[in-house]
Amino acid sequence: MYRTLEYLRGISEDDVRRLRSRGIQHTNQLLHRTSLGIDRERLSKKTGITPERLLEFAHQCTLLEVSGMERQLPVVRRFGIESMKGLRAQDATELHAKVADAVGLAGAPSLSDVQYWISQATALDIVEEVEEKKPPLRAIS
Repeated sequence: MYRTLEYLRGISEDDVRRLRSRGIQHTNQLLHRTSLGIDRERLSKKTGITPERLLEFAHQCTLLEVSGMERQLPVVRRFGIESMKGLRAQDATELHAKVADAVGLAGAPSLSDVQYWISQATALDIVEEVEEKKPPLRAIS
């Protein structure tokens, strides 16, 4: 789904200006320019936005790509789901119950909708995660 950059939670006017100066006009373009760690590093150098912040924006952009979830996205975020990895880890029945409890049955998605969201989380997860650097193993003397 193509959304303006202002749609992203926590993005500042300065961030938007910097990204637009690099030709990034909407969330889909931002997603494709921040999917890989090396691309986030390059964009960070050109915009002054940290790679970590760009990663956060990339995760938001991927969640916007999940068909049918946009209306419920603020609710889903309240449950701590901030990435495709987080969505993929959910049990559909439990997530459906939480969303229904939060918004009421009349506004809640169906269980099959929630199952579909979770199935999309695997196919749409194109964001490369930063690997934590582990300390080197020391030889035992």
